[in-house]
Amino acid sequence: MSLTDIGIVLIVLAVLAVGLFLLQRWVPHPVREAHNDVAGFIFAAVGVIYAVLVAFVVVTVWTNDDAARKTTFQEADSLAGIYWISRELPAPLGPQLEQQTLSYARTVMDTEWPLMASHQSSPAATDLVYQIRDSVFAINPNGPQQQVLYEHAVSHMEDLASQRRARLNEVDDEVPTLLWVALIVGAVLTVGFTFLFGLPNTLAHSLMVLSLGGLVVISLLVIKEMNFPFTGVTAVKPTAFEVFLQRLPPPR
Repeated sequence: MSLTDIGIVLIVLAVLAVGLFLLQRWVPHPVREAHNDVAGFIFAAVGVIYAVLVAFVVVTVWTNDDAARKTTFQEADSLAGIYWISRELPAPLGPQLEQQTLSYARTVMDTEWPLMASHQSSPAATDLVYQIRDSVFAINPNGPQQQVLYEHAVSHMEDLASQRRARLNEVDDEVPTLLWVALIVGAVLTVGFTFLFGLPNTLAHSLMVLSLGGLVVISLLVIKEMNFPFTGVTAVKPTAFEVFLQRLPPPR
């Protein structure tokens, strides 16, 4: 959680504390206490509905993050498949394709990954995909073994391009504005209903309201951090490409 997030939590708690102080001053607890039964029934319904909404959004954003993480590993696996095939191809096409796969992995890690945080992609990485495709299609199979290698290389190339498109599409996965409105309005209503209760012990009432308010705000901040798969504390890292580059054999 960043300092900004901590500041948001503290500000909300301060606003709630001031609101409770003014409420207790203007509407004493005996006045509110008479309506505790009705307010409790409505609060239970509102709380359940809001809890379901928050759970739905959290599961959705977590699923998006998990899908993006799997996509990066599938993309790296396809790239590794092309790399290992290139090691079996004769010069000059084999070494050329080998260097293109390595350049693509490094470009994705060093250049494209930071750009994805701002919902952009790297033209250099896109150009390398085209170069890899051209090199794969330039393979001229000479015999059954190279025919098999060619077919596998084409399959890996198609998977690489497909998974790259999927990854770039997942860059823009986010919680829709309408859901954000529902989350914020629901938070205000849920916490606001606690102001309707009247308890003789003002300290206990304040602690309950502040605890619920803090929990709701933290839940919204968690959703915000997980909103985009490649940003926030749960951001997907280029681990798959790092593993690929770390386990390479000596150059030919």
